[in-house]
Amino acid sequence: MTEHRSGFAAFVGRPNAGKSTLMNALVGDKVAIMSSRPQTTRRAIRGIVHRDDAQLVIVDTPGLHRPRTLLGERLNDLVRETLFEVDVIGFCLPADEKIGPGDKWIARELAEAKAPVVAIVTKVDKVPRERVAEHLLAVSELAEWAEIVPVSSVKDIQMDVLTGVLVRHLPEGPPLYPGGEITDEPEDVRIAELIREAALEGVRDELPHSIAVVIEEIVEPDSEDARRDVLEIRAHVFVERESQKGIIIGKGGSRLKEVGATARQGIEHLLGRRVYLDLHVKVAKDWQRDPKQLGRLGF
Repeated sequence: MTEHRSGFAAFVGRPNAGKSTLMNALVGDKVAIMSSRPQTTRRAIRGIVHRDDAQLVIVDTPGLHRPRTLLGERLNDLVRETLFEVDVIGFCLPADEKIGPGDKWIARELAEAKAPVVAIVTKVDKVPRERVAEHLLAVSELAEWAEIVPVSSVKDIQMDVLTGVLVRHLPEGPPLYPGGEITDEPEDVRIAELIREAALEGVRDELPHSIAVVIEEIVEPDSEDARRDVLEIRAHVFVERESQKGIIIGKGGSRLKEVGATARQGIEHLLGRRVYLDLHVKVAKDWQRDPKQLGRLGF
């Protein structure tokens, strides 16, 4: 009888390397929010992959980058802490982008990690085979890797192979989470992230990092009136400047309505019930650089 393995794998890489998409695909459900904007992930999110012979807990980390704000520094610290707590590390390098200074910098950072590092070449569906081969060669020359695995989350290319490779590096042991659980993220955090994901879409480039969402209140309906079984969620969307507030709200509140409708759809899917979402946009001046504000917003 084969032994059961269980443990943790961290996904690292520069912003927008496809880490969150990859984790969601392996888990088989949406655990991390996704956006075309870099640095979307702001916490170490855990997604759980269940197999008969193993339980793989994937930790999706914020993109490692040269920080320009206190928030950026704290996110990098979070990634470094995570790397020392996992059994294996997956370094994501997108096939549709050449290896750049950011990748080389991360490779140097990973040289200090105790856990084995698997190089994961993501987005192989986006480029021709010759380009993938060239990229694999360049990745192999970057450092000594435990293994190199080319994958595509979107086209389901080599996803099972990747799971198998990561599982091989886990210690033997019983499952760490009950069967059926796909994440240990608290519900209110997942709700806040779905609102932030909706707010990120379609905003100007300077805005993504300035958006933070805090759930103020979740109110259960009055149980006596079954017809009004609607969960009320009140949330604040924080930006750094008054001008950004206008961008999020839009003309006559049109943009905020759009954000609310998109977020509500995602939240209803998550909770499996009807939701009334009450959003308010507030200014927390330069919160990314202010230690007190960062603390209040949960960083």
